[in-house]
Amino acid sequence: MIRRFGLFALVGLLGLGAGLRDGFDAWVDGTAVPPVLVETSAEVRDRHGALMRVFPVEDGRVRLAVALDQVDPEFISMLLRYEDKRFYRHSGVDPLAMLRAASQALWQGEIVSGGSTLTMQVARLLENSGTGRWQGKLRQIRLALALERQLDKDQILSLYLLHAPYGGAVEGVRAGSLAWFGKEPARLTMAEAALLVALPQAPEARRPDRHPARAAAARTRVLQRTQPAAGVHLLKLPSKMVPFVRLAPHLTDRIAAEDPLRQRFDLTLDARLQTQLEALAGHAVRGQPRGVSAAILVADHRTGAILASVGSPRYSAGGGAAGFVDMTRAIRSPGSTLKPFVYGLAFDQGLAHPDTLINDAPVAFGRYAPQNFDGQFRGELTVREALQLSLNIPPVLLTQELGAARLMAGLRAGGAVPHLQGKPGLAVALGGVGLTLTDLVQLYGALPQGGRAAQLYALQGGAQQSQRRMMTRAAAWQVSHILASITPPNGAAARARQIAYKTGTSYGHRDAWAIGFDGAHVIGVWLGRPDGTPVPGVFGGDLAAPILFEAFGRLKTAPDPLPGPPPETLIVSTASLPAPLQRFRPRDAVFAGAANYPVVAFPPDGAVLQRGLDGVSLKLRAGVLPLTILVDGAPIVTGLHRRDVVLPLTSPGFSRISVIDAMGQAVQVQIRLD
Repeated sequence: MIRRFGLFALVGLLGLGAGLRDGFDAWVDGTAVPPVLVETSAEVRDRHGALMRVFPVEDGRVRLAVALDQVDPEFISMLLRYEDKRFYRHSGVDPLAMLRAASQALWQGEIVSGGSTLTMQVARLLENSGTGRWQGKLRQIRLALALERQLDKDQILSLYLLHAPYGGAVEGVRAGSLAWFGKEPARLTMAEAALLVALPQAPEARRPDRHPARAAAARTRVLQRTQPAAGVHLLKLPSKMVPFVRLAPHLTDRIAAEDPLRQRFDLTLDARLQTQLEALAGHAVRGQPRGVSAAILVADHRTGAILASVGSPRYSAGGGAAGFVDMTRAIRSPGSTLKPFVYGLAFDQGLAHPDTLINDAPVAFGRYAPQNFDGQFRGELTVREALQLSLNIPPVLLTQELGAARLMAGLRAGGAVPHLQGKPGLAVALGGVGLTLTDLVQLYGALPQGGRAAQLYALQGGAQQSQRRMMTRAAAWQVSHILASITPPNGAAARARQIAYKTGTSYGHRDAWAIGFDGAHVIGVWLGRPDGTPVPGVFGGDLAAPILFEAFGRLKTAPDPLPGPPPETLIVSTASLPAPLQRFRPRDAVFAGAANYPVVAFPPDGAVLQRGLDGVSLKLRAGVLPLTILVDGAPIVTGLHRRDVVLPLTSPGFSRISVIDAMGQAVQVQIRLD
């Protein structure tokens, strides 16, 4: 009887235990587990994998994705020894640790060590719950047990490394390491690792920038418990957080906005070069009038890959410069930077050659009468010299024959997107069209590439097929060769003579430009005010050109050589050119015939004359009336309806006399007065 009763009691106890176990399992399995997949900060990296930008998540927090193999193994070991020695052996709760913490608290009268496992800390971090009430602790125990049933140990450890707080809006060991030491957590010193182990337990109370004594004491406790035999040399605590890197903010803002769900953006940019050019842009506007901004764009014209993009010197609205405006994409007047393309397309169409003679003389097309920047006229000179001197009359004459619409089509063929209201007119040749710095870099990149422009891109894998040909190889080389012969700005290194470049200043001194290239890269520079108001005294040659050459110096130690001429290039002197190319004449002047070309009957070229009180008598033959007479580029007589005139030349020295007839035909002589 007694034996039978004992058997029933044993069965009852076993049944009760099984019931309790089943109830406990049901209690754990019924736990509402918060999402373990959380948003992490999108990262932007350069062509070498270096971090360029971190975008915050909710509430402005920086939480960087992290894998175990991205963290120093010694840090992991130190973390486990300090926080949870039996992490890989318990099932979410460590009874021994809890008993130890409770006995120490009773003995000391205060909490000496916590009994929470890493899994319990993950539970607290996932729910953002406190630890001060027993209800919260019970909830953490339940959630920790549930997590252990759904995740493996490495996954739980990874969650801790992702969520651990490090002060302010910084979460996770990667963000913490970058914020406090400016480095990834792959290789940490023992002292650095100890601070990162200590901070999450009291991230605000132990912040080394605000509470250095507490931070130092916490770091020491970690080291004493985990490295008792090691003689650790403690470096000075960080006195402030390292700002998260934010390179190329305008470009990275735009790219991230185009793909907001993407977590990593690998760019073609070079972080080192980007850092240097952002500093260069800041230096460039120092001392300039209030509101002046700057932009720099660098690309490999062989591939179209953008290597650096500076939208403004400061990514802010301070100083009146509207730093949030990306001036690499702002539509502006390009000024004289379009002239090389006028000449290149004219070479293509057989209208001119670099050694063709062209007249720089007063001219009017209806009500449009272009003037040179200095108000002077040079008379007859070669097309090469006209481009080197950036004269205004010759490119307008060429555009008249080429057609403004053909010029616009050529710009589009080069990948640019010109903005113009109404039909294009002759003013397009002098910058009367809207283009961006990106457009100009795109266009200039076609010149060393034989007239083909590789489409610019910044996202790795984003290379596109080349645009259709903008101009022939020979024309592109001829323009490049002329631009390479322009004297570099004062102070440029001797090797800079291998760089082809052009400057420009828009109407009213609103924009200063400099675009240049060598055999591998093209760089564009812009200065001005984002709101388009004038900057008196701003000139592309004075302000933008030195920055251009400085940017090349930051990019490389020496320029890459420009390509040689293609075999079909005609390289001869003016006298050896075919007759139609020796002198540029408008098409409607061709039928006037050579017999009606103006001729200076007196004085002959090279004459040495005695000074007279009345001046110098000029006698002419042929030419279509009325005539214009220039002396040293300045108009002396206009609208002359006869073929003789006395010029007011009475001072000793050389004088260059130019005569232009109504058809644009010209002749010049040089004399000397004794």
